Amino acid sequence: MQDTLYTLPVVNQITPYLSQRQQSDLPIVVISHPKVRAAIALQGAHLLSWQPSGQKPVIWLSEKTPFTTGKAIRGGVPICWPWFGPAGEPAHGFARNMPWTLTAHDENEDAVMLTFTLESNAQTKKLWPHDFTLLARFRIAEHCEIELEAYGDYEATAALHSYFQIADISQVEVSGLGNSFIDKVNDNAVGASDGKQTYPNRVDRIHTAADDCSVIHDKAGKRQIEVYHHYQSDVVTWNPGPELSCSMGDMPNEGYKTMVCVETARISKPLKSAGESPARLGTTIRIVNK
Repeated sequence: MQDTLYTLPVVNQITPYLSQRQQSDLPIVVISHPKVRAAIALQGAHLLSWQPSGQKPVIWLSEKTPFTTGKAIRGGVPICWPWFGPAGEPAHGFARNMPWTLTAHDENEDAVMLTFTLESNAQTKKLWPHDFTLLARFRIAEHCEIELEAYGDYEATAALHSYFQIADISQVEVSGLGNSFIDKVNDNAVGASDGKQTYPNRVDRIHTAADDCSVIHDKAGKRQIEVYHHYQSDVVTWNPGPELSCSMGDMPNEGYKTMVCVETARISKPLKSAGESPARLGTTIRIVNK
């Protein structure tokens, strides 16, 4: 699926490394740089793919997701804002389903920097009664950096809902998750942990005391994915397992075997934006080959 994004016809060559293309309904910004390639949908400022040169794809994207206006994309890095989960409609907030604007970009021999902007409008006011300006900044390079910056006067919950490509979920362990979690599969029961997690079945947990770095040990893929969390209060880990995977129309039945979500989040302590003091949430992704 991801490879096809890089072969789409160019609609607009923005700079030598940056072009706009179209996947079904959705405009896509494609980065083709000597050191890295990536793709971001304008809908949701949604990272779809990030692949440093010489590496396998790092971000998981469902081959069954529709690229349809207003419909959430399954995979990539959805921006969940201004609420996480079923706290409102649509689930995980409206930011991931709305068109953003590419408002700034820069590039050099090491990286491409992009800023996308979403502002409150009549449509958002029907869903949430606040004025806001939301910025999503990306530094696409050998490492991937994403930062969300929210201006206005309000509280919001949020997550960078990152889906990672792994070789075999049965051989994956995630470490650095802290000693306590809320188990969403088990009626939000509070659980104790040694900071490590494997995936024998469906997992959906909010880790409320996680380290600032989570490490995905992808044993079959012979690499580690390091996920650094910035300004977070929580880290969410999710894998749907076989039963839920089969019930999801936008996910292959076997999709759960090659993905794991490790999400930088603010759930237990909402983000607070006030005047000229924005709230922030960020993540940095690095690859270590084993």
